[in-house]
Amino acid sequence: MNDLHPNRPRLGESGLEGFAPYLMNRIMGRYNAALRAEMARHGLTTPKMRALAVLSVVQAPLIRELAVYTVTEQSTLSRALDQLATDGLIRREADAVDSRATRVHITPAGRAVFDTLWPHMADAQDTLFKGIPEDERRAFTGTLQKILLNIRKHEF
Repeated sequence: MNDLHPNRPRLGESGLEGFAPYLMNRIMGRYNAALRAEMARHGLTTPKMRALAVLSVVQAPLIRELAVYTVTEQSTLSRALDQLATDGLIRREADAVDSRATRVHITPAGRAVFDTLWPHMADAQDTLFKGIPEDERRAFTGTLQKILLNIRKHEF
């Protein structure tokens, strides 16, 4: 019995298969595993891949914004950015308004690496949705966007 919500079933009663965070973790674990070999061919880890993916669509975010978009701890992201910069895939630049803040840019070499990885990411996503009609896929994505709005701590 749950003292805060006495009518809510316990995890043991509903099971892991009925617990959305568990399912989302398993799904993302399999998605990342499907990409691991291709990422390794390019010297990428999941944080590096996420950074390049975000930088391919978000222009010159601040490092703190990039950490939110990539769902990566800032210390982990900083190490990944150091390596990406050493490899010439990103560049850092002081913010024009706040010289203490740093913006991150993808370089042409970084875009080329990401463009090579993208088809594998898209294929892995297609595998997730195999046998699921397009209208269900759109509805599911819409639900995920609503969930993100419910839990987000930042304006993006």
